[in-house]
Amino acid sequence: MKRRSFLKTAAALFPIAGLQDLALAQASAASPSEQIHVVGAGQDRFGESHSRGFSNILFKVATRDTGGGLFIIEHENLVQGGPPLHLHYHQDEWFYVIEGEVLFQVGGERKRLAAGESVLGPRNIPHAFCSVGRKPGRMLIAFTPAGMMEDFFRVPNPPLQDAAFFRKYGMELLGPSPFAS
Repeated sequence: MKRRSFLKTAAALFPIAGLQDLALAQASAASPSEQIHVVGAGQDRFGESHSRGFSNILFKVATRDTGGGLFIIEHENLVQGGPPLHLHYHQDEWFYVIEGEVLFQVGGERKRLAAGESVLGPRNIPHAFCSVGRKPGRMLIAFTPAGMMEDFFRVPNPPLQDAAFFRKYGMELLGPSPFAS
């Protein structure tokens, strides 16, 4: 059975919260790229440079590589600061700390993660993060489905506290970073 057929069948048989939407989104996503793309250490998938002021952002897996199912970025040289408190309407966001220590707020809980640890920021749950280690941090973030996140990170010098800007990319801005001093 092909993947898309399986996902449609699974959605019909198991209409539990979230599974049906995810399965249907995956089943209707564009076809993934059939090319293999090796992205070297410290490299961006397209050789580009992206930033939000608190890290360098490297695209590792592009939206088109997975037919819209996944987008992965690496934050390198992650220093104090971080994104404002926000949530995603359609994406789950998974964080994996590679180096350093990063403080996360997901929902009402705060967790300090070190290298090798990860946390999931489910869709519709407020979240934010901030590097808190003595050395700059490094982490991977995966968005699934990819949605418009690649487009969001391509905008140079975005307005970080602009609710309309966040809504344009399927997110809700809830306020400044809860870690701002």
